[in-house]
Amino acid sequence: FEAMLDRKMEITFDNTFTRNAFKNLAFNFVGRRKIYYIISTIIIVAGIGMYFKNGGLNLGVDFKGGRTYLVHFDKGVNTEDIKSKLTPVFGDETPEVKTAGEDSQVKITTTFHIEDQDIKTDKVVEDALNKGLAGSKYEIVSSQKVTPIIASDIVNGAFYAVLISCVFMFIYIVVRFKKWQYGLGAVLALAHDVLMVLSFYTILDGLMPFSLEIGQDFIAAILTVMGYTMTETVVVFDRIRERLKEAGKEDLHGEERNQLINFALNSTLSRTILTSLTVFFVLLVIFIFGGDSIRGFIFALLIGRIIGTYSSLCISTPIVIDLGSSEEKKK
Repeated sequence: FEAMLDRKMEITFDNTFTRNAFKNLAFNFVGRRKIYYIISTIIIVAGIGMYFKNGGLNLGVDFKGGRTYLVHFDKGVNTEDIKSKLTPVFGDETPEVKTAGEDSQVKITTTFHIEDQDIKTDKVVEDALNKGLAGSKYEIVSSQKVTPIIASDIVNGAFYAVLISCVFMFIYIVVRFKKWQYGLGAVLALAHDVLMVLSFYTILDGLMPFSLEIGQDFIAAILTVMGYTMTETVVVFDRIRERLKEAGKEDLHGEERNQLINFALNSTLSRTILTSLTVFFVLLVIFIFGGDSIRGFIFALLIGRIIGTYSSLCISTPIVIDLGSSEEKKK
């Protein structure tokens, strides 16, 4: 690279296939924003419907408390058979048994004796597990215990992590761009992303060949997605501010503002899509070749990456139009 610079050679970062990609685009994001709102509403409503149909979210042991055992068998097993064998030994308390990856590996979750503080309780529960699985060749790969008190603390911590993130992002946008509409638009986009990812999780739960549990790793994925969305939204807002500065105006109204926002979205479309695809392909490789233990986490990031890109283009910036319109009507 340095040798090319020394010889004053022309250095390019594209090729014949990508050189003219995304140039001279004129998508009417603002004009179609109500279509995007309807699409998001349909998905979120479907997610709410599946939430009630499934009896709530598929919470992991982190959020509901209990003991989880990852058990590997020498051959494929039926989860209902495992459940029926374990129920009597767990004091007639039905455990949760789910396939973890391949059909010869299951995740068993139980609240049997979870509130018992005796140091021997762990062995008592594991002995009961071994008794229920007697007659099968298996290996307990890993185990995890979370008490109800700790689970409650984790739930509260996750809620406040998302809430505080939204508050600080709102303050940052308002201070940087001097408009509360930008801040509220960005935060509404973040809330939209969280609801969309949760909706896809509830809709796809049970349909995917791996567990879609909501645990601490899911919260980490949500916060990561929020960060990506905010970054892309700030880039678009920066382009709007640059354009206003060039025009020597503080703000535009009506059709002029619509054209400005469409220009900002189209001029940053190349960066948004290429950045998103770069991250998406990396995540896709990890999803395919990574282990079962991180597959749910990576899946949340994959969905979140798609939703975040859609949100930054179709929700966060166009919604500024509606927030600005409501302010004008008040005046």
